[in-house]
Amino acid sequence: MTQAKAKTRVLVVDDHAVVRSGIRSLLAAEDDFEVVGEAANARDAIFEARALKPDVILLDVVMPGESGIEALPKLKKEAPEAKVLVLSMQDDPRYVREAFAQGANGYVLKEAVDSEVVGAVREIAAGGDYVHPALGARMVAADAQARAAAEADPLSDREREVLRLLALGHTNQEIAKQLYISVRTAETHRAHIMQKLGLSTRAGLVRHAIAHGLLAEDVDQ
Repeated sequence: MTQAKAKTRVLVVDDHAVVRSGIRSLLAAEDDFEVVGEAANARDAIFEARALKPDVILLDVVMPGESGIEALPKLKKEAPEAKVLVLSMQDDPRYVREAFAQGANGYVLKEAVDSEVVGAVREIAAGGDYVHPALGARMVAADAQARAAAEADPLSDREREVLRLLALGHTNQEIAKQLYISVRTAETHRAHIMQKLGLSTRAGLVRHAIAHGLLAEDVDQ
């Protein structure tokens, strides 16, 4: 006699009862899911995760008190085998990156159709990752834009400030005093700037600073 396949045990975390009820009904209609618990806030979610050890946690981001993303590491600590699918109204790619950085396995928008939510739960339960397609495309575009900006200007804000002061003729000692850093740190910034820009002379630094408008505010004054 063939043994029935174990169902995926799900914990639903959302501060809106109607949302929890909707997700419970959605998953109950599938043969391979069982909603074993619910929680309306991060504190209760951590308690339920510890007690129930679910296979999958559906987690809202914005909740009273501690947010879902803030609670994520604690949930993973209490139920290390659980996969976490963030279900959120937040469509900013920064939320997605932060969620994955804190241990999430998937991210779905609340506006997603029922079939997508079900598919996402199955995907992460099987060991995969999932991101809402539109969000995935936006993340790729944002990463490409960030890379292009970094290539156009590889210097950090602090390095640009040091470059500006160098181009104005300040010594390492003077720069250190103005920026409240050590002389050694000022020297290190200068070395990194020259390395990143492929320059070897102060004249080259001055030309780069002028070309990138770093001296414009001083000229205006």
